Amino acid sequence: MEPPAAKRSRGCPAGPEERDAGAGAARGRGRPEALLDLSAKRVAESWAFEQVEERFSRVPEPVQKRIVFWSFPRSEREICMYSSLGYPPPEGEHDARVPFTRGLHLLQSGAVDRVLQVGFHLSGNIREPGSPGEPERLYHVSISFDRCKITSVSCGCDNRDLFYCAHVVALSLYRIRHAGQVELRLPISETLSQMNRDQLQKFVQYLISAHHTEVLPTAQRLADEILLLGSEINLVNGAPDPTAGAGIEDANCWHLDEEQIQEQVKQLLSNGGYYGASQQLRSMFSKVREMLRMRDSNGARMLILMTEQFLQDPRLALWRQQGAGMTDKCRQLWDELGALWVCVVLSPHCKPEERAGWLQLLSRWDKLDVCPLEEGNYSFDGPSLRPTVAPVPELLQKGSTCITNTEGWVGHPLDPIGCLCRALLEACRLEEETLTLYPDSGPEKRKVAYQHVPVPGSPGESYLVLALEVALLGLGQQRALPEGLYAQDKVVRNEEQLLALLEEVELDERLVQVLRKQAGLLLEGGPFSGFGEVLFRESVPMHTCARYLFTALLPHDPDLAYRLALRAMRLPVLETAFPAGEPHPSPLDSIMSNRFPRWFILGHLETRQCELASTMLTAAKGDPKWLHTVLGSIQQNIHSPALLFKLAQDACKTATPVSAPPDTTLLGIALELGRQVMRMTLNVMTWRRREMVRWLVSCATEIGPQALMNIMQNWYSLFTPVEAATIVAVTGTTHATLLRLQLDTPRREELWACARTLALQCAMKDPQNCALPALTLCEKNHSAFEAAYQIVLDAAAGGLGHAHLFTVARYMEHRGLPLRAYKLATLALAQLSIAFNQDSHPAVNDVLWACSLSHSLGRHELSAIVPLIIRSIHCAPMLSDILRRWTLSAPGLGPLGARRAAKPLGADRAPLCQLLDAAVTAYITTSHSRLTHISPRHYGDFIEFLGKARETFLLAPDGHLQFAQFLENLKQTYKGKKKLMLLVRERFG
Repeated sequence: MEPPAAKRSRGCPAGPEERDAGAGAARGRGRPEALLDLSAKRVAESWAFEQVEERFSRVPEPVQKRIVFWSFPRSEREICMYSSLGYPPPEGEHDARVPFTRGLHLLQSGAVDRVLQVGFHLSGNIREPGSPGEPERLYHVSISFDRCKITSVSCGCDNRDLFYCAHVVALSLYRIRHAGQVELRLPISETLSQMNRDQLQKFVQYLISAHHTEVLPTAQRLADEILLLGSEINLVNGAPDPTAGAGIEDANCWHLDEEQIQEQVKQLLSNGGYYGASQQLRSMFSKVREMLRMRDSNGARMLILMTEQFLQDPRLALWRQQGAGMTDKCRQLWDELGALWVCVVLSPHCKPEERAGWLQLLSRWDKLDVCPLEEGNYSFDGPSLRPTVAPVPELLQKGSTCITNTEGWVGHPLDPIGCLCRALLEACRLEEETLTLYPDSGPEKRKVAYQHVPVPGSPGESYLVLALEVALLGLGQQRALPEGLYAQDKVVRNEEQLLALLEEVELDERLVQVLRKQAGLLLEGGPFSGFGEVLFRESVPMHTCARYLFTALLPHDPDLAYRLALRAMRLPVLETAFPAGEPHPSPLDSIMSNRFPRWFILGHLETRQCELASTMLTAAKGDPKWLHTVLGSIQQNIHSPALLFKLAQDACKTATPVSAPPDTTLLGIALELGRQVMRMTLNVMTWRRREMVRWLVSCATEIGPQALMNIMQNWYSLFTPVEAATIVAVTGTTHATLLRLQLDTPRREELWACARTLALQCAMKDPQNCALPALTLCEKNHSAFEAAYQIVLDAAAGGLGHAHLFTVARYMEHRGLPLRAYKLATLALAQLSIAFNQDSHPAVNDVLWACSLSHSLGRHELSAIVPLIIRSIHCAPMLSDILRRWTLSAPGLGPLGARRAAKPLGADRAPLCQLLDAAVTAYITTSHSRLTHISPRHYGDFIEFLGKARETFLLAPDGHLQFAQFLENLKQTYKGKKKLMLLVRERFG
């Protein structure tokens, strides 16, 4: 891009007399060298020709050289700003993607040579090593500058990017760091003015000869125009000089490739669905912010170019036609664009005519059909916005009962509070002493330092104080939560961004006083304040803001800090739906979209409420008064059991540091919160309940045996019988717990007695699930064990299932109590019923175990169980299996210690003959049942079934005759099934 200086005509060279007169005048003033440099530096920065005459040729040569020297940028910060991404590049791409880093490397490796400065034009060569196997590449770079700003750049690499290439960076840094080694010449017009006619002709001819292929046509055209007396070129005084710089009336700004900016924004918007495109657009926004921070006019220029491309996004027209909303990513980009425009228009450094031009542009853009509208309804109007008074983000309701705030300032599409706060903070920001490639992020980020800057015309005020007041004014405003997920998410993001800004400010005594004053005003702010006594149902909670204020005020005014934070604990949208202490319909899920369809971020808000409560609990450690006050607020305002449980865990962790004695008061608070969670979730079964129960026992153990026994004694309001018997009683009496409590023998026995009582109570309430744990826990105490056993016997009559009875019976056998096991097994068999076709019944193994147990006890027990087996089991294969097992060996000892029988029992003799008859009958009945609906594909299975039946029939003395009669009966009854009967004859005759 041709610089403005190239188009500016320079005056005719001054004659020798004029030059000598000017030089003599300068020498006559006798200005010291330091003052001469200072004057030249000021001229170079501001082009103040009040001090030096406008015609450069009349300025003494020493002053000319100093002006030329001082006109090049002297700070590397601007070079960095125009040659870095503004955000950290991906891992491993620092050198590959950041031109400033590459340019610095080229400079340090000695790649810059043949540097020449002619007036306000710098040129040089950059030698860059090629890739492996490739030759070294040479790039010629030229830079024009004016008043300490680079106004145009040109490089042989043909870089097409928003930023200066690495070669421009290398040459610029060489000029800044090695200024004394740069060959310096005056503007070419000044050199020409010192030549006579012969020298000028020789100069021109040599120039044409050296570049005749490029400049000869142009040289001939200019010669023709100069020789033509009436030509336009002869009517203009002087001639252009690209090395002479610009005039005071010319605009001067850093070089910015406008065409490339427009092209890149257009391309990135076309790829708007990708994360990388959004990230790069945000980096461009960051670059605009950086320019505004440096008071660079290119910030507004770049923003105008980006806005025009945003408005030309073809998706805007498509969304408008379809009546669809923008994507969230696109909305965020538009929000950032709007926020930047607020910063630009609010800038105190812009000129009135600039602001007028920007407002005219904004008005024109606003009239375009495709310009998107602001999203969200920020009004409090509506039937559901009823006020909620603080239930004592005894009291009499004060002030108005309707709110006059029509919109929320924090979360507004244009972010007025954030923009104003940033503008005020920027005015107080201390300049960084060292260069930073990524000022706003990455590992090089440092805490920003601010200072008080007085406000002109307002004694005692500072921009830093105003920034704090503005931020708190917006954050503490009572406002309705806007509609829509995106708008609500934006409220949260804006709050967090504002508080991040405030946390960067180091609070001195002056700012602390402002905090105290503003906190008091917020508490007394009535319906305008989110901390006031009157709070509306749909108001945005103040938890995040209150957490910052609490932390900041606590060291200086604890009472005020607690008052403010406790007031902010309210969450009115839940207070109107659930009384204090009552759980949600789904207690462990904090997001209730079915009850509150508009509150998409309710879960996030409840988490922030929990964080505020946790901060207060941690700060109140060691202060019983505030601890109990905070506990009352938590119990009144937090309705999510999951968050209450987290608070309890945090409090317990804080109360039990590794290297210090525990805080018993805070431990008691943690235990009380845990008890509340148990009560709230008692009737809601979830996998987290086991975790909660175990933690509560652990917390009670930390406090001491009395707390542990207390939760055991009051278990019915906290735990289910299963939890109390299997977790509380067991965990509370483990070896590790007893060691942790360090109890003496009487106290240990007291704890055991409490646990046994708990187990027996649970067994009575839920014998199916708690009888076995109770028996296990009571093993070492005879009376308690007998009581648990009696509970099982009583429950068997009351409907305790056979599966549980078999389980307890097996336990009794394992403990060496076979007769009790036998008793329980018979009770279980009395409740059991296995049909003829249930040979895979889940109780099969239990039945076989019970039969084995009775056989091992003796003939008497076996005889007693046979009628139960016959009555309960109708499955022929099971009956024959039991019969065969009992005939393999002799029965064991009886209850009176009788001798083992000498030989096995016969199947045809009592008591097994009854079982044999039952098995035969079952086979006959089952055969008829199966044949009623049998299909040909099951014929083979039925033949195998008859084979097993014959084995059982043959156990009887006349079994072969019975089986033959049985087959004959089948043949006569089912003679229509010819194929099946043929298979029967082939197998059995």
